[in-house]
Amino acid sequence: MGELEAAVHAVIHDCMGVRDGEQVLVVCSEATEELARRLADEARGAGAEALLLSIAERTQHGEEPPGAAAAAMAAADVVLIPTLKSLSHTAARREACAAGARIATFPGVTAEMLARVMSGDLAALRRRSRAVAERLSAAGEARITCPRGSDLRLSLRGREAIADGGELHEPGAFGNLPCGEGFIAPRHDEGGGTLVVDGTIGGIGVPPEPVRLRVEEGRLVEAEGTEGERLLAALSAAGELGTCVAELGIGTNERAQLTGNLLEDEKIIGTCHVAFGASAGIGGEVQVPVHLDCVVMKPTVELDGEVLVRDGELVV
Repeated sequence: MGELEAAVHAVIHDCMGVRDGEQVLVVCSEATEELARRLADEARGAGAEALLLSIAERTQHGEEPPGAAAAAMAAADVVLIPTLKSLSHTAARREACAAGARIATFPGVTAEMLARVMSGDLAALRRRSRAVAERLSAAGEARITCPRGSDLRLSLRGREAIADGGELHEPGAFGNLPCGEGFIAPRHDEGGGTLVVDGTIGGIGVPPEPVRLRVEEGRLVEAEGTEGERLLAALSAAGELGTCVAELGIGTNERAQLTGNLLEDEKIIGTCHVAFGASAGIGGEVQVPVHLDCVVMKPTVELDGEVLVRDGELVV
């Protein structure tokens, strides 16, 4: 069995636990139809009734799918969403999970990426992801620093983190694949400081020079450089809540590497990412049609003064 076949098998059987007689919906776009067909075929091989639904690519991460697609998602047992733009933080995804669907999103996935990043030690990745999520859930405040000048504090008070280890067997479960992070929705009206982004920015890629962001009271208020201005404009276009802090995530996948594709880059072990925009789907309150992540490559992340990541090295 080749790496891609092994990865597709892992998605259907290990991550989603597809069972005989289940209804599986694969939502894709034109660019991802070939991989989507592989996933649907593997689901049929597991005894499921698999339906392939191709939609027009969304213009932005977090933009809602068509109403008919949303209804089909809510009616399925398992939903797989390999698209270029993310549906992770949409109301349609959240409502389908509430109806009992098990959902995995694959925003920006390629066959090469899935084969490579899903071929590591999943058991070890899951242990790391759970440990990170437990630490995030127990903390009241996170502080992110880095050699390039980051110094950002985020309030985690009262929030519950999620371990993204690709274990999506229970009704309503949600994660994205390839997997490998622990993440949490900070409070969107607290926290501030500076974040210097030297990894991938959602919707933009890896900036030629690090981008300095300034956060006040949980909102992105200033972003330097061309890429920073593009980020701020995209978030602001979603309305006044588009610039809210939405997520703090810590990568736990030792097979992930920097490619400019956020789906993989945010999983790199020892990196952190801060997202802005929608947070309602991961434990926050903000629902807007945008969610853009910003990756810091060698951060130090402290939780209530205790180190979780030191200079890009995960210490759990």
